Amino acid sequence: MSEQEEYILLLATHAGDDPEKAAIPFTISCAALAMDTKAIVVLQGNGVYLGLKGYVDTMLRGGGFPPVKKLMNDFLELGGELKVCAPCIKERNIDVSELVEGSTTIAGGELVVKSMEAKAVFTY
Repeated sequence: MSEQEEYILLLATHAGDDPEKAAIPFTISCAALAMDTKAIVVLQGNGVYLGLKGYVDTMLRGGGFPPVKKLMNDFLELGGELKVCAPCIKERNIDVSELVEGSTTIAGGELVVKSMEAKAVFTY
């Protein structure tokens, strides 16, 4: 049996409704990636709006963090994996074609498996 790659999993449940909480998962993920630890961010609930093309372009900064647009770009450039809750986008009438490049959708079963395999799970 082969050894699985270690990673952390972060659930992002906020967008423009709480820019500070929207920024934290990407801040932590970028730190992990800089330490050669794989990071997966899953956008859920209102957090799925972060996955819409152009949404973060006009978003307010949260707390003392860099803009979410920069954090997300850094996250993706560093090799982070961005997943978007499929039932959440369906409920909000968001089509997969409207999501940022490089993101994929995820549903309950895969999320449970990812959570059980992760070294740590954070929710914001």
